Order: sequence, then C-alpha cells, then structure tokens
Amino acid sequence: MSPDLILPHDGVVPRFAARPVWCGRASAVIGAATIGAQAWLGDDSVIRADGERVAIGDRFWLGHRSTVHIATDTYPALVGDRVTVGRNAVVHACTVGSDVVIEDEVVILDGAVVEDGVLIEAGATVFPRAHLATGFVHGGSPAKPLRSITAVEITERAERLREASGETPKPAPADEPNLDDSVFVARTARLRGRIALGAGASVYFSCLLEAEVGAIVVGADTNIQDNSVLRSRGEGVVIGRETTIGHNVRLADCRVGARSLIGMGCVVAPGTVIADDVLLAAGSATDPGQLLEGGYLWGGRPAAILGALDSDKRTMMRRVVEGYRQHGPIYRGAQETVL
Repeated sequence: MSPDLILPHDGVVPRFAARPVWCGRASAVIGAATIGAQAWLGDDSVIRADGERVAIGDRFWLGHRSTVHIATDTYPALVGDRVTVGRNAVVHACTVGSDVVIEDEVVILDGAVVEDGVLIEAGATVFPRAHLATGFVHGGSPAKPLRSITAVEITERAERLREASGETPKPAPADEPNLDDSVFVARTARLRGRIALGAGASVYFSCLLEAEVGAIVVGADTNIQDNSVLRSRGEGVVIGRETTIGHNVRLADCRVGARSLIGMGCVVAPGTVIADDVLLAAGSATDPGQLLEGGYLWGGRPAAILGALDSDKRTMMRRVVEGYRQHGPIYRGAQETVL
C-alpha cells in the first residue's frame, strides 16, 4: 500500500524501488525522496525532501510519528540498508550507515554522520556534525559511545524495536476549523477542539493539535513542523507570532512567545512560560511551571541558559520562519491537485 499522501516538490515526485510493505495512516512522503525495497512506514510518519534529497536504502523501518527531513540547500538525508527507526524520532539532514538502530525519541541533527553497525539509545540527541563510530552503543545528550555492540545484538534490538512499534495506534478524531486563506494545514495533520491559527500560520504533516479543555492559539506566520503534538488539557496553549515549533515537539498547556524557536524533539511541560526571542535547543525539556527568559539560548533537561541569543542565531531563526512562510502556499497548492 502507498502512503496516505505523496506530494511533489519543485516538480519532483518521490520514487519507491518497490511497493512498500506497509504505510500507516496519515503517513506522508514529499519531494525528491528515493526509498528502497521492503520499506515499512508507520502511522503519522513523514519523509520530506523539499530543498535537498532524501535517499533511503532497502528494508527501512520508520516508526510511528517519526520524521526524516533535510536542511534546505545544505544537507541531504542519506540512510543505508536495514535501518530501524523507533517512534517519535527525528532523522534530520544527516548521514546514517547500514545496520543501524535508532530507538524511540532520538534526535539526529544536521551534518551528523552515523557509521554502520551503531545503536543509538532511546532519548539520545546526536549533535550537529557529530560522528558516531561503528560498533558502539551511543546514548545521552550529546550522544557519546557507552559500550561496544555486536552485529548479533544490533539485529536483536532491531527486531524488538520493530515488534514494539508494530501496534498501530488509532487516529484521533478531527475537526474542521475555519481557516484564513493564507493558512496551510497539511492533509495528514489532525486538529480537534477550539483552535485558532493566525494569518500565514502553517501546520505540517502528521501534526496533532488537541484542544481538549482550553484553546490552542497560534500566532501569525508561526510554523508547526511535522509530527509535533500540542495538547490542551487545562489552561490552553498560546504561541506568539513568527515562531517555529520544530519537528516532533511536544507542548502541553504552556505559553511560547514571539520570534522564538523550539528545537526538534523538545518537550515543553505544562505551565511553562517561554518569553519572546528564545531559542530552545533540540532535545531539551522544561520543568512544569518553568520560566524561560527572553534573549537567550536555552538547553538541557531541565533547560538552563547556555548563552546569549547572538545575531547569527537570530538571523537563522528569521530565515526558518521565512522559509516556512514560503513553503505554505506551495504545499497548499500541491494538496489541492492531489485527490
């Protein structure tokens, strides 16, 4: 079966070497992606090649709500054969060898190289341009070698991870909010409850926004990237304008200011208040009720100040917002042409 959504980007359509073994509900493959034989794509999984290529080998397994993405005009995402990726993981603009196991909640960042025969433990963050050597278990944030591992153990861990990921979750019911014509909501995203999206806002593939009690309010020109989950079970979620919520972020009953960036794989706990002009590093987490002061780079678990938000980081954050502002109308048009 095919993914729920296959979209071109710049006129390039994804290519599969053979019919995938399984493509789950709300799975999406976009752009210049090539995928080898016997692929398994879990529910809400996303492979997005919009601005660089994604090349994936044979017998690839991508767990539920996991994301493979590129860095526009900078790094492709290159993945070898027999690679297993767990649930809610991000493989971003990096090179991954063959016979690799990437467990649940892992984030691999831009320019990283993972050699053949590596296991990355659940919850690890692989920092940009890191190099993970063959034959080791790597874990932590930043990921570091913990011990050696054999090919037999890698195969066993891959099998266990695939068995654990095989249960297919049921999709949440979705509502149809009234949207401004400038707003983009991916067809595979699910929105439920009282949700307000400002002009130019975008909600990308396989995101889940559930306003069970309080409302979810998203500011103008803010982008919520693939597989992020926003839940309101209390006072609601409010996000300011021109803010980026990266891939596979989890937000619950919190406030995020304007012109901020919440990095890939972050977990923002209920009651957190993030001021304007904050960069929260990938893989970070906040404590319930934590206050993140504006003008700083924050990171860690729990998040702490790592340094001032300098001009280069501010420029990068603006560039991401502008890039996603341009992506929205393109994808909205592409969806309208696909049945």
